[in-house]
Amino acid sequence: MANVIDITGLPQERVVFCPSPLAELSAALHALSEPGHHPGLHGWVTATNAALKTDLADRLCEADFLWRSTRSDILLPARPGATLAEDLDELDKIDDERFVASAFEINCSASYTRCTPSPLVDANERARVREMAAARGPRQAAFTDRMLTDPDGLRVWLRRLFEDCEDAFFGDIWRRVGVQLAADARHKTELLRHKGLAETLPATSAALSLEETATGARILVDKLAVGRTTAYADPGDPGVTFVPTSFGWPHLLVSHAPGWRPVLQYPVADTELPATATLELIQQRLEALGHPMRMQLCRTLSRGPHTTGELATAFGITSPEVSRHIATLKKAGLIQTRRRGRYVLHQLDLQVVARLGSDFLEGVLR
Repeated sequence: MANVIDITGLPQERVVFCPSPLAELSAALHALSEPGHHPGLHGWVTATNAALKTDLADRLCEADFLWRSTRSDILLPARPGATLAEDLDELDKIDDERFVASAFEINCSASYTRCTPSPLVDANERARVREMAAARGPRQAAFTDRMLTDPDGLRVWLRRLFEDCEDAFFGDIWRRVGVQLAADARHKTELLRHKGLAETLPATSAALSLEETATGARILVDKLAVGRTTAYADPGDPGVTFVPTSFGWPHLLVSHAPGWRPVLQYPVADTELPATATLELIQQRLEALGHPMRMQLCRTLSRGPHTTGELATAFGITSPEVSRHIATLKKAGLIQTRRRGRYVLHQLDLQVVARLGSDFLEGVLR
């Protein structure tokens, strides 16, 4: 599975790496509303939530559908500014119809990859959006009504909310991490210039790769979600924008709505972060452990190394049967094998198995 971005014929200079204060603020707001996604940020989340004034905390709850389950496209600028004010100025330039349609894209849209009419101008879409918002509780229903009946007033309210977040906590965050994110973006830009996109993508994230064929080139994003877009989705501004984040892990966000320039928000490299496992490898390991006999073998191999003959005797099966199970586990990277004289010993790789749960969680949250 993968998200695919067609970049056939795209000049290299149209691939942009740039930090965005608004995108980083939205990542921070997501972590505050979904701390379970970000166990490494629990200390910061607890302290920040405790320090929020009641009025600001209540307003954040009103609008959190814009960043809670995933981020709305309006929070991932294709052309980031140097300050939050600049990002918000660009946000103000989006017309009401597109702004409102994009705000509801994640929670209330019938299809993210298919253009739907704006609820501001289409009565059926407006009714459907209101019904879906009502199913998510009275708070989102009230916010939705405000956006549909007074989009200009709601947009002023939302900008003020973000500005108050900057005063309350995000200004200090951006002064601390903005320099790091800018340095990462410069490094990726230099790597792109000197080594090309094929080397830059995996250096950005292990979930990114370039597929080149005789007919074109595509960026592949290893995610459970499946989507397709093109670097020419916005004819007036073709390209792809990569936005680094210090709050994002384990998420790798891809904004690819019709008519919008693709934007990818990637977590900056951190030596403390675990290596990213491919979704194919995670599935292979889970399937390898799905057989009851292989589970029994793993129990024995977790306690020490054993030969094929010892395992066959212990479980009352033939050596060829053991070998087939061992081959499956070994192909999935779950066991280690070493030779001692004429004996071949197998043992469970405890570190790999211990990471399986977190690999799975990272994969589904990616």
